[in-house]
Amino acid sequence: MAMLSFEPKYRVRGGTLVGGDLFDFWIGPFYVGFFGVTTIICALLGTLLIIYGAAIGPTWNIWLISINPPNISYKLALAPMREGGLWQVITILATGAFISWALREVEICRKLGMGYHVPVAFGVAVLAFVTLNIFRPLMLGAWGHGFPYGIFSHLNWVWFTGYQYGNFHYNPLHMVAITFFFTTTFALALHGGLVLSAINPQKGQAVKSPEHEDTYFRDTIGYSIGPLGIHRLGLFLALSAGFWSAACIIISGPPIYSGSWIEWWEFIRETITWGGN
Repeated sequence: MAMLSFEPKYRVRGGTLVGGDLFDFWIGPFYVGFFGVTTIICALLGTLLIIYGAAIGPTWNIWLISINPPNISYKLALAPMREGGLWQVITILATGAFISWALREVEICRKLGMGYHVPVAFGVAVLAFVTLNIFRPLMLGAWGHGFPYGIFSHLNWVWFTGYQYGNFHYNPLHMVAITFFFTTTFALALHGGLVLSAINPQKGQAVKSPEHEDTYFRDTIGYSIGPLGIHRLGLFLALSAGFWSAACIIISGPPIYSGSWIEWWEFIRETITWGGN
């Protein structure tokens, strides 16, 4: 009922980027628009092609189904459908669906008269995907450097890529990304724990207000970022994790660095004098 009462406030005309009133329509409570249509088309076609790839593959085991990129020998050329072309088409459709969904979010933001922080945040996730399967393969000169669409095959790709550079944990930007990932979960745990403790008081006690939450953190760590601030901080931490995870893989390749990340840290021993030696 709360959503139904709010519906008249956001079900307004205008704000469309493409199509004007022609595509300014809804299905139930969901705004569709031009980019909603393109999202549905791309997602549906991509899903059907994945099912087709599974049908022509060796197994229907959900764990082992894999749509693989073309062999490295094809470089940046189009490959036959059964030899990686299927992966290429699915990648195009996936990218189209993701970008369309982000642009649909932009139209909703325009309707609501709000900022674009939601589509921008989603854009960081899209950036991570296109970095792995478009930007990095382009830099390396072959679509075969993209990751396969499968469960175990994707995990194997992650394992192989990590050990291809000695130990990926020594990648400096990977360290930054992981730090942001862990900090995000830590901040969300603190925030979630505080909210749950405030709205679930002991029997006979009143539900606590945001002022109580602020006081708790001022008493424990000396400062409270506030109810709005914690959500802004969480958004910053999460987007930073996504951005630096994309950055850590884009620097791992021949155009930038192709050696072992363990050896990369040798510059410390070469540039810093230890114990006067």
